[in-house]
Amino acid sequence: MNAPVHVDPTSEAWRMPLDAIDVSDPQLYQDDTWYPYFERLRRDDPVHWVRESRYGPYWAVSKYSDIMHVEVNHGFYSSASELGGIQIEEQPKGMERPSFIRMDPPRHDDQRKVVSPIVAPGNLANMESLIRERTVRVLEGLPRGEVFDWVDRVSIELTTMMLATLFDFPFEERRKLTFWSDVAICNVNAPDAPVHSEQERYDEMKRMAATMAALLAERAKAPPKFDLLSMLAHGESTRELPLHEFMGTLALLIVGGNDTTRNSMSGGLMALTANPGEYQKLRDDPALIPGMVSEIIRYVTPVIHMRRTATADTELGGKPIRKGDKVVLWYVSGNRDPDAIPDPDRFMIDRARPRQHLSFGFGIHRCVGNRLAELQLRILWEELLPRYPVIEAVGPAKRVYSNFIHGIRSLPVRIQ
Repeated sequence: MNAPVHVDPTSEAWRMPLDAIDVSDPQLYQDDTWYPYFERLRRDDPVHWVRESRYGPYWAVSKYSDIMHVEVNHGFYSSASELGGIQIEEQPKGMERPSFIRMDPPRHDDQRKVVSPIVAPGNLANMESLIRERTVRVLEGLPRGEVFDWVDRVSIELTTMMLATLFDFPFEERRKLTFWSDVAICNVNAPDAPVHSEQERYDEMKRMAATMAALLAERAKAPPKFDLLSMLAHGESTRELPLHEFMGTLALLIVGGNDTTRNSMSGGLMALTANPGEYQKLRDDPALIPGMVSEIIRYVTPVIHMRRTATADTELGGKPIRKGDKVVLWYVSGNRDPDAIPDPDRFMIDRARPRQHLSFGFGIHRCVGNRLAELQLRILWEELLPRYPVIEAVGPAKRVYSNFIHGIRSLPVRIQ
């Protein structure tokens, strides 16, 4: 399949030498100017060697099929923390925070099994009424006719309430979870970051671990319950995690339960307001909501990249990959690959096969909470549409400075 490519000769991405392209700059994603660079790479160099970057040399993998190949071949492409982990930017020596997403089998499998029952179909069915009740309460409290921040009033509030439930965390202190998520995932060089050095991040993660450890100790003395801390306390492979691993596991569960959903809630509204024809299609046929949810998650791509490290010499897309090479999977590009997804730059709420995307990853590291994220988004739109058929964005979104999380910090909106 030879998909069309939109070459813009005035664009820097098409004018600059191919070997000068480096897609790791967080500014590309904060400014939302990343598209043509990946279009160029997908056409001209899908497995692209970046010799120099602020994160060292790396392979930029931009096509859907190549990303999938790496995802399913975890024997050759490791996520292990001791080899560098899952981000292009490595955690500083002595401050590593391993977790099961930063592990290979069998340890990955053992720890993932401990927490996966919380998002099993039966438990999701049990949680649906609570999620719906809270969603209704948040939506009913929104002001009409005045500008408010959708991110704070809706996206953060709904996901933080869900996190508090998953951890059985004190509900009145739930915004601590949002803060810790932001600390764990922020780029410390951003002016508005909650911490401004890796040491500050590490110290705050230690404070988080101390708070959670006190709760974990209580759960360990009580019979097993269906919350994440109780599961960790009673899990054979997780009940005695060393501090660094406990910190990493908590950060993974908090960020995983927060960022995909939170930014899809905001990015979805942005996509609908930017595509009024699709918004009208949704109002005309609310039965399109489930498919639209998957399309939102693809279109937004909340996780920009994942990184692997080659464990042996191999080959990818005709390029020689050497043992120890950093291999970066750019999900934002794979989700816009026209050889895998028809007309990928269009937001189409009735797209055929809408779940064929990379936003949750693939293979053994596929997001454990993907069905919970979809459930929360589906309920949001099921409850929002009959109450507020039109919500308009009245100003530009403020995006996060990051090459890892496609974050939206604020979005001013008004209910018509």
